[in-house]
Amino acid sequence: MAGDSLFKLFTKLQIAVFRRTNGKRMASLRGMPVLLLTTVGRKTRQQRTTPLMYIRDGDAYIITASNNGRDSHPAWFYNLQASPQVTIEVPGKRLQVIASVATTVERERLWPKLVAQAPFFDGYQKGTARPIPMVLLMPN
Repeated sequence: MAGDSLFKLFTKLQIAVFRRTNGKRMASLRGMPVLLLTTVGRKTRQQRTTPLMYIRDGDAYIITASNNGRDSHPAWFYNLQASPQVTIEVPGKRLQVIASVATTVERERLWPKLVAQAPFFDGYQKGTARPIPMVLLMPN
């Protein structure tokens, strides 16, 4: 329980610092770049912002619904499935994007690219029976 509270506090701090510095600080974690994803809650209709690691694939920003290897998808994943038009913030930019879940073929191509940069994602996948979705965020 204390770990969850500490994680939520760190997340709030990361979002505040990222925004205050326009992404010059708190824009990376564990050697990976971080973006801020803002979705609309599927039940509350309130905006929710989540810092997430990402990789690039052409114009797309690729995020991964790992939920730290838990057996359930993170809440943001369900939110963007319900409302795929979302906003991301990367250093120096705020973009409107359309989210789509990677197809099996896309995931087979993108997963090794992710794991090459962040091997711990492979551990997350090995720790859960669900296939961890990858999401493409394409600027409008």
